[in-house]
Amino acid sequence: MTSDVSPDAKFAPDRVFSRIADRLSLDLASAHLENDVVPANGDHRLNPLLSPARGSGRPAAVLVPLVAYPDAIKVILTLRASALPQHSGQIAFPGGKIETTDKGPTEAALRESREEIGLPAEQITPIGYLDPYLTGTGFRIIPVVARIDPNYRLSVNPAEVDEVFEVPFAFLMDEANHALLAAEWKGVMRSFYAMIYGERNIWGATAGIIRNLYERLYG
Repeated sequence: MTSDVSPDAKFAPDRVFSRIADRLSLDLASAHLENDVVPANGDHRLNPLLSPARGSGRPAAVLVPLVAYPDAIKVILTLRASALPQHSGQIAFPGGKIETTDKGPTEAALRESREEIGLPAEQITPIGYLDPYLTGTGFRIIPVVARIDPNYRLSVNPAEVDEVFEVPFAFLMDEANHALLAAEWKGVMRSFYAMIYGERNIWGATAGIIRNLYERLYG
């Protein structure tokens, strides 16, 4: 069935945020935080041979920041600092490990966003959680989708982030831009999603989380 809604109308900010509110929730299922439950989403989804074990995955959270401009939504992404010991030079959402002092994934995502790029909590309105994403490097990520004030101001921490940039939400929510690729990693061929935006190569867990957002909203 084809839609009679034009692409511009489909991704109009009011329509998008209404759809997100209908399909996502800030009521976090207990299973999302339990390590003895293997989430359906993660690197293993495209690579069944990874077979994650129960009890695997250090708890982490990322912010999926959707900037609510008057005529369009854009997504904030970061380029991780090249000197970081893990995932250096990769495109990512702001986020990191959930610390024992955090009251939950949302608080962790807000804290990490402030520490990494200086995004203040008063400019962030959390809307809902996506499905947990289990990475091949051992993290169980809870993505927190949030609306961001278009007048946001940043103070980037150069020890963690080399660059911050925006990508149009409409581009990321177009399935035609979701490439399914494969490459060798540690001697094993791995499949993964990638979205190529100009010179930006968004892939791995970040692309997997974007794909989950697409499936929850438009799949």
